[in-house]
Amino acid sequence: MHPRRTGLTRATLLALVFAAGWLGGSVTQRPATAQVPGMGDAMKAAEGQGGSLGAVAKLGSSISDMQSNVEALQKNLDTLKTVQKALGG
Repeated sequence: MHPRRTGLTRATLLALVFAAGWLGGSVTQRPATAQVPGMGDAMKAAEGQGGSLGAVAKLGSSISDMQSNVEALQKNLDTLKTVQKALGG
């Protein structure tokens, strides 16, 4: 085989393998969620300790609260988009 053709074949094969992996990974990707039971109680206890651990625990609680608020806002946006579509907008 010609050396140039071999290089092109390898590059094409590599691109196809990459594309197949990327496609397979993007189809099966799921969002990460924490599902640790009883973690809320541990966070509440850590918040009262003060210092670095307390500050980090408060930050974690704040982030959880913000996530809940963002999810509620997203739900409201979805409702508004549905109403807008129904009104022909």
